[in-house]
Amino acid sequence: MSKQYKVGIDVSKDWFDVERANAEGEVQVARFDNVAAGHRKVCGWLRKGGHGAEVVLEATGAYHVKLAMALATSKGITVMVANPLAVKNFRGSLLQRASTDATSATMLRKFAERMDFVSWAPPTQAKRDLRALARRAQAVTEMRTQERNRLHAAQVGCEPAVVLKDMRANIVALGKRIEALRKHALEVIHGEPELKQQWKYLRSVKGIGDISAIAILAELIFLSSELNVRQWVAYAGLDPKPFESGTSVRRPARISKLGNVHLRRSLYMPALVAMRHNAPVKAYAEHLRAKGKPELVIITAIMRKLLHAIYGMMKSQSLFDDEKFYRTPLPVAA
Repeated sequence: MSKQYKVGIDVSKDWFDVERANAEGEVQVARFDNVAAGHRKVCGWLRKGGHGAEVVLEATGAYHVKLAMALATSKGITVMVANPLAVKNFRGSLLQRASTDATSATMLRKFAERMDFVSWAPPTQAKRDLRALARRAQAVTEMRTQERNRLHAAQVGCEPAVVLKDMRANIVALGKRIEALRKHALEVIHGEPELKQQWKYLRSVKGIGDISAIAILAELIFLSSELNVRQWVAYAGLDPKPFESGTSVRRPARISKLGNVHLRRSLYMPALVAMRHNAPVKAYAEHLRAKGKPELVIITAIMRKLLHAIYGMMKSQSLFDDEKFYRTPLPVAA
């Protein structure tokens, strides 16, 4: 009878450390290069002797993706890509202070043994392409903003005309690159019926334009369909984080900022635009102002409420309904 391994993998840029244990508690460790050949080797190592494996690795930017895909498409191996916040909390529960490649692999193996295992499904090529295009467009947009700020400072500082001309040319060039990335992203979206339908829902929100819709969709399509709206909010790092100690220390709650920074950023501008041009959103903002909430708290609340609305649209497969976002309270009868 073949053994079923519980496996933890700590992934870094150049290599990854693996620790596996069978039902009898026998533990083995190994290190492989984080390249295609290393991915094939670890799959063979885990399957040797006809064994199966449940593997947990942590989401680590771009470094884990190709390894996770190689494992998930290998017969007899299932993969869970754990949320970094869940891993951090689990590490704390083990009272593990030191953090090295080896101890991290051990901790992830214990995570596989003790926590609910949620299988990870490899995203389609279209989804991977869309996220890469969206994130690159965000990065180039930030470059253009920085160059615009430099141009403003240079104009105030009376820089030579040739410098100002070069900055303006660079801003125009960056704008063309952003437009090209946007065009490619839209081609990907309209080439996939599922993405096209989700895109339609997002664009039905007054305040979400093409660029914002691309950025939001590119992050949401990687979420499991089993997550609820509170988990979406936590994924975006928009969940409130209260601070209380005893009966005397009660600081104002702030958002955790422990989630997906790309999704959080992509909701910021739509929240600002919707506050100005979407009547129910504007009414909700005025309601919060009347309660004495600061402007940044109001913007954050609208970002969170927009995410709730997007979740509802995706689940019900319907367009944005202004009236469901916020209903103005009826005046109290005299």
